[in-house]
Amino acid sequence: MSNKDMITQWVCHTSKGTNMTSNESTALLEPTTDRADLAGKYMGFKLDEENFGLVILKVQEIIGLMTITAVPRTPEFVRGVINLRGKVIPVVDLRLKFGLTPKENTELTCIMVVQVTIGESLVTMGLIVDQVSEVMDISADQVEPTPSFGDVEAEKFLLGMGKFQDNVVMLLDADRILSDGEMTMVGAMSEE
Repeated sequence: MSNKDMITQWVCHTSKGTNMTSNESTALLEPTTDRADLAGKYMGFKLDEENFGLVILKVQEIIGLMTITAVPRTPEFVRGVINLRGKVIPVVDLRLKFGLTPKENTELTCIMVVQVTIGESLVTMGLIVDQVSEVMDISADQVEPTPSFGDVEAEKFLLGMGKFQDNVVMLLDADRILSDGEMTMVGAMSEE
């Protein structure tokens, strides 16, 4: 099955959705050390050869790259904004945010549209990733705590390490990928 088929299948499946309030979905994603709380479905994606996952309830849709309007005086990892069906969405390049070497976009490069919590508000933003892989169902016994890297900032946005099909998957907390100040700036961009 191609990436495009997987994405289409995932979007069709999740567009039916479930009725869940933002408080309920946020409560599911509160930081925790209990592995059972981290079990669930994750949208898998790659940056370079590394595997990552975001809690699937945070992912609204996956779209191909489109024209991104640069916004002056923003950090390098903030690529700008896009017009998604009449709504202005800020776009963050995860490669640059994580300090990876910039690389040319490919036909697999895409934008994951996610909803993050800033204070009491939900903000929609795009995350540029090298490619999406698949929806991963990760059980509690497949989750390990985040090891200490000596970098407190890096540890803040990791929920834990998942084991999936002989690979290690870094499970990200979408609400903490950006610092508080960066989140406030991105939230303001989506309101403009």
